[in-house]
Amino acid sequence: LRGLKMKQYPVNLKIEYSEKSNKLTALFRLVLIIPIILTLALIAPAEAFSIAIALMILFREKYPKWWFDWNIGITKFIYRIAAYGLLMRDEYPSTEDEQAVQVDIPYPDTKKDLNRWMPLVKWFLAIPHFIALVFMFIAVVFCTIFAWFAILFTGRYPRGIFDFVEGFLRWSLRVNAYAFLLTTDQYPPFK
Repeated sequence: LRGLKMKQYPVNLKIEYSEKSNKLTALFRLVLIIPIILTLALIAPAEAFSIAIALMILFREKYPKWWFDWNIGITKFIYRIAAYGLLMRDEYPSTEDEQAVQVDIPYPDTKKDLNRWMPLVKWFLAIPHFIALVFMFIAVVFCTIFAWFAILFTGRYPRGIFDFVEGFLRWSLRVNAYAFLLTTDQYPPFK
């Protein structure tokens, strides 16, 4: 098995680990995150155009670049907010700069990379992922509470918990790219 090389999944997420966490902002994070959540709430409904994208892929075999850029911009913003809300990063989420959260989702060549009929069933095929992600989210909530106490007492986010939460976010991003952003037909791995 060592000689076999795993094919890299096209969608990826990397969050830089910080050796020190700000105790004060961690203490009040639930209050500090409110303005940026309100900003997201005002623009995020625009990402609900998955049905329109699915129809464009199905009937026209096109995924307009401007639409892709818009969806990816919002997705990156969502994951910056998630990293901040889950105490993984201390800098306030930027509405435009990537900061320490790198989201990689390649623009698909619709005719070559995407099967025009897949948008009709992707959401259904992703149901096992949704179920697993719900249980993992519950674990992430408990891990974040533990990390909150660890930050308050030690000033550090435990590395093992950080890796687990980052893995959860990466997995959720891959499922989102597959089922809703419709940027890949490659089924997300269960890892």
